[in-house]
Amino acid sequence: MRTIEVTGLAKTVGNARALFSGLDLAVGAGELVALVGESGVGKSTLLNILAGLDDADAGEVRVEGVALGPLDEAGRTRLRRERIGFVFQAFHILPYLTLRQNVALPLALVVPDARAARLRAGEMLDAVGLGDRGEDYARDLSGGELQRVAIARALVHRPALILADEPTGNLDPETADRVLSLFAEAVRAGGAAGVMVTHSAATAAVADRVLTLTRTGLVANG
Repeated sequence: MRTIEVTGLAKTVGNARALFSGLDLAVGAGELVALVGESGVGKSTLLNILAGLDDADAGEVRVEGVALGPLDEAGRTRLRRERIGFVFQAFHILPYLTLRQNVALPLALVVPDARAARLRAGEMLDAVGLGDRGEDYARDLSGGELQRVAIARALVHRPALILADEPTGNLDPETADRVLSLFAEAVRAGGAAGVMVTHSAATAAVADRVLTLTRTGLVANG
C-alpha cells in the first residue's frame, strides 16, 4: 500500500479559475517526490490539500489508507498530529521556546511521558547537528540552523508522510545543499513518504521522481 494516494484531484480558485484537474499521485514509504511548476500553478495549494488543510473540488486523498474527505476537522487534526510532518519555508520556530522545546512540540499530545519526549527531541537535534544547542533560543540561530530545527521537528514523531514547501528557499546555496541532503536522508532512512514543492532544479534533483504540476495533472520529468 502506498503511504499517500491521490486520484482524480481537481481544484478551482477565484472566479472558477482551474488550478488543476485529473491529478493522480502515489508515493510509497522511503520515496521522495519533488513537485515543480510555474508560479501560481497551485503547488502550495496542492500541498495543503494533501495535508487536509484545504479541500479539493473533486477527487480523493488517502494517507495510509485513510480518506481525508470524510474526516471532520478534529479527525484531520489528529491525523496531521500523528502521521504527518511539515517543513515550511518560513520555519515557524517559536522564539520564546528553546530548540529542544520547539522540536518536542509535535510529541506533546502523542507522547505523554515528558522525559521520553525530551530525549527524543534531543536525538533529533543530534541528528541535524545541533545536539549541543538544545537549550538555546531561536533568536541565536542562523537561517540554516533554523531550517535544521524545522526538519528535526517535522521528523520527531516519526511521521508516515512529510510535506515540505520550498524547504531551502531562504538559504544560501551551501547551506541549502546541506539541509537538503539531511532532509532527503531522513525521509529515506525513516521510511517516510516525502512530497516536496520547489522552484529550484537543484533542489528537485535530489528527489527520486520529479513531477511538473500542470492544469491537467502531474507530468513526469525526464
